[in-house]
Amino acid sequence: MDKREFKDKIYSVLSGLVKAMANPHRLEIIDLLGQAERSVEDIAKETGMSVANTSQHLQVLKQSNLVRVKRNGNFILYGLANDSVYKSWRDLREIGMGSLAEVEKIVREFRTKKNSLEPIRIDELISRMNSSNIILLDVRPHLEYKAGHIPNAVNIPIDQLLSRIGELKKSKQYIAYCRGPFCVFADEAVQLLTQKGFKVKRLEEGYPDWKLKFLVEDVSSGKIITNG
Repeated sequence: MDKREFKDKIYSVLSGLVKAMANPHRLEIIDLLGQAERSVEDIAKETGMSVANTSQHLQVLKQSNLVRVKRNGNFILYGLANDSVYKSWRDLREIGMGSLAEVEKIVREFRTKKNSLEPIRIDELISRMNSSNIILLDVRPHLEYKAGHIPNAVNIPIDQLLSRIGELKKSKQYIAYCRGPFCVFADEAVQLLTQKGFKVKRLEEGYPDWKLKFLVEDVSSGKIITNG
């Protein structure tokens, strides 16, 4: 094999990987599976697709080794093959938000309609988390919270927030987070809590982004530190 043939084969294989991701539904599935493992029925419900269509997209991702399959009793669960898959999606998302004016415009217009304040980023969150007055609010479904969450976050799913609002104190400052920049749960939480007189902001990123930063809690000091 000469140099040209070697490069042609390598780039051909890699382009197939990009092609497997280059679909809006499959990108949403990757974003969703970054939160927790799910059945095809659950993915279909979350994405608004039919089960048959969802299964087809999952097969494409599976053939490219982007997702894995695990049997849990009578159920088949899908999950990301590894953290690198979510990282590739996150990097694409960041490029889009930084380089494509259309993406930034869509996000800005949506949040303006929701009357959301400027979100805070993970770095700012870290500097504020050790304050006893800050409450981190995870508004994702409990399934996702159980699969992994930012340390000390309180889970109140968005569909329960209004009925459980009595559990919150107006003397505290709240930071709501969900799945990431394109998740609307945190925006809805900010809108609801602001209307009820609470001090609240949303976190721009989600738990998988936190996880990729290798952030851990220092048990001895109770502080959040970077582990790499």
